[in-house]
Amino acid sequence: MTKENGEECRILPDSGTRPLGSLTRKNSLEWGELVTIRTVRRIVKGQPAIDGAGVKLVRVFGRDDTEDFDPFLMLDAFDSTNPEDYVKGFPWHPHRGIETVTYLIQGEIEHGDSLGNQGTIYDGECQWMTAGSGIIHQEMPQPRDQILGCQLWLNLPRESKMTAPAYGDITAESVPVVKDGGVTVRVVAGHYLDTPGAFQGKYVPATYLDVELAGNEEWSFETDTEDTLFTYIFHGQALFHPEGEEWIEQKQAVLFNQGDTFWVKAGPEGIRFVLLVAKPLGEPIAWGGPIVMNTREELQLAFEELRNDTFIK
Repeated sequence: MTKENGEECRILPDSGTRPLGSLTRKNSLEWGELVTIRTVRRIVKGQPAIDGAGVKLVRVFGRDDTEDFDPFLMLDAFDSTNPEDYVKGFPWHPHRGIETVTYLIQGEIEHGDSLGNQGTIYDGECQWMTAGSGIIHQEMPQPRDQILGCQLWLNLPRESKMTAPAYGDITAESVPVVKDGGVTVRVVAGHYLDTPGAFQGKYVPATYLDVELAGNEEWSFETDTEDTLFTYIFHGQALFHPEGEEWIEQKQAVLFNQGDTFWVKAGPEGIRFVLLVAKPLGEPIAWGGPIVMNTREELQLAFEELRNDTFIK
C-alpha cells in the first residue's frame, strides 16, 4: 500500500493476459476461444474532502491521476445518512472544457444553470451536463434518508472544448434495465449488448453502466482493447479475474489494464458498482479549479473572461 498525491492506492503489476474463454450469450465466460481478460492496474480508495459550500464527500481520484484515467478527470463519491453532510450544496459556479455527470442511486439533487435549465434528479437518475465554452450552474442536494451516488468529470477533446453548453436530464424511466438471472445492468450511456443507453455522448462516447450482481454471480463485458476502463464499488466485494484470489472491497475505484474482456465475480453478499469505459484522448491538460483546457493560455483567458463578465458565450 502506498500513498500517491494524498490518496491511498495500490499499483499492481501487469500480470499479463491469459487465454481463458469465450463469451456466451449470458455474457459469462466458458472455456473455449481465446480472450484477453483485463487485469487490475490500480486500486484507489481516495480521501475524504469538503467541496462546494461544505459538502462532505470522497475525492476518489482527481488532477494527479489524469494520465492513468484519461479521459476521466475526477470522481467524487457521496454516501451519507446525515443531511448536514451535504445540504449546503454546490452554489453557483462556472465550468468550461468538461462534462459533469452526476448519478444518484439514492437521493435528490436540484439543478439550475445559466442556460435557464432547472430540474431535479432522484433515485436512479442522472444529470449529464456539457459545460463546453462555459456555463454557470448550481447543484443543491436535498435532505433525504440517504444520499448515495457519484459525480464524474469527463474531459472534452481539444476541438470540442468551446462547443455550445448543453444539459441532459436522464430520468429513471429512460434508463434501460437488462436482467439475466442474478445480473442487473442499468444502461445509463453507451451500449450494453444490443441495448442503447439513455444517453449517447456526442464528444466522448463513454459507456456508463450501473451493475448489480447477486451473491457469487459472475459477469463479463467485452470492450475495445485500448479503451480506459474503471469501476467504482458502492457496496460488496469482488474478484476481477477467474484465477484471482484477492477480494477487492467496496468504496474503491479499480482501474484496469488493457484487454478485450472485463470479468468480475461478486462476493457472497453481492455487489453494486458503476463501470466506465471510453477511449483516452492523449491530450495535454491545463486544469484550474472548475475549468479544464489544453494550455495555460486558454486557462488564463477563461479566468480573465470570468473577471470581465464575458465568460458566457
